[in-house]
Amino acid sequence: MNFFFFSIFLLINLSSNAMNLIDERMNKSQDFFEDWEYISDQVMGGVSIGKVEILNDNKIFLRLSGDVSTKNNGGFIQVRKKLALNDKSFTGIKMKVRGNSENYFVHVRTSKLIFPWQFYSAKFMAGRSWSEIIINFNEFSKSNFYQPASFSPIDIESIAFVAFGKDFNARLEIEEAKLFR
Repeated sequence: MNFFFFSIFLLINLSSNAMNLIDERMNKSQDFFEDWEYISDQVMGGVSIGKVEILNDNKIFLRLSGDVSTKNNGGFIQVRKKLALNDKSFTGIKMKVRGNSENYFVHVRTSKLIFPWQFYSAKFMAGRSWSEIIINFNEFSKSNFYQPASFSPIDIESIAFVAFGKDFNARLEIEEAKLFR
């Protein structure tokens, strides 16, 4: 009986220390894409093309794929989720990803940023096998000299997974993404 109560306590404690960004609504893609959106550099005249889809290969996961091109001052495709955290205790993001052995980025936008080209960024490599990536918010870098050097999690307005910065064929698959304390 004590093991049962300990297990319940452990599950409650672990779930309260994380916030799922990719949740069970992924089973219903229409509901899932109410919170997530695909954006490319075409919003500013770029020519990158891509897509976001939900796939099931013994696991349900999100795939961002396409051709990233730096022509016409472009160079990105992304899938972004808008957030309203109202919580300053989160310290980072934990992901389970795989890809095509390229570097990808997590971009964070906050309420303190004015221009659409401002963000905080952290790079990670998505290898060909599923792997866990943990990035603390204090590891993110600012994109411009005229924005604050760091951010508070309470100010986060969106988090994006991004293929960015060079000409390449992108394929990033995300099975899990959580903010953690």
